[in-house]
This record gives sequence, structure tokens and C-alpha cells, in this order.
Amino acid sequence: MVRRAGAEDIPALAAIAEASYRAAFKDILEENVLASRDAAFFAERFKTSWERMLIALSNGKPIGFLLMTDGHIDMLFMDPAASGRGGGALLLRQAEEQRARSLECFRDNHGARRFYERHGWRIEREYERDFAGKVRNFVFYVKGGA
Repeated sequence: MVRRAGAEDIPALAAIAEASYRAAFKDILEENVLASRDAAFFAERFKTSWERMLIALSNGKPIGFLLMTDGHIDMLFMDPAASGRGGGALLLRQAEEQRARSLECFRDNHGARRFYERHGWRIEREYERDFAGKVRNFVFYVKGGA
């Protein structure tokens, strides 16, 4: 099941973001960067973005979320303990129904890349940009008419 987020969801979503970030990016980002993206970091960020978030639920408990801005998927994070159970696919389908047409991904985030490509997303371009004080490699995905 998927529902819109409420302000009361921020602590749970921040905890999911921290766990997902650490699991997904442990081989991409340095430990100090991972440590700086803790639940408090995400809770602060979500204070101004929770209204654009959707939550995947299992037994009434948040297991993942999607943040989208103007057709661009900013974040799609799943609790690592709930990964592979279909929650991410539900969120992605909801995003597509709301006209999601682009997203950015670390080039070396192979798990995410397989997920998006399995769902019909295609790479439009590869590039480098600064992220957390260092130049990193990214891919930009599109779907549909983007």
C-alpha cells in the first residue's frame, strides 16, 4: 500500500533514509559522508519536503518512500530489511502515474540501476558533478517523453 506522507512520518522516514543511504552507498561514499547523512540530517531536510513524499507501507508501517519534484524523482529509498518485496516498485509506479520522467543515480549504484532499467527507465547521459565535496560519477535516467 502507498499513501501520502504527513509531518508525523518524518522520524520514520528519516530513519529509513539513513539506513538505506548507508546500505546503498557504502561502497560509493566515504565513511565521513555516510556518517553526516544520519537521521537528524534527513529529518531536517524532510521538514520542507514531506508534502511531496509518498510512503510504501507493510502492515501499516513505513518501509520506504519517494520524494518527487516537478516530475523528477529526488529520492526513492527503501528500508534495507524490506528490500525486494515490491514496495519500491509500487512507489515507482505511483511516481510514473504522477508523470515522473527523470531521476539521477550514482553511476556505481548497480542495484538501483538494475531496478530502474528493469522498469523501463533508460540512461540519457553520464556525467560528473560535485557531491559532498568530491567530484562523483552519475547517470541521468529518463522515461517516457523526457
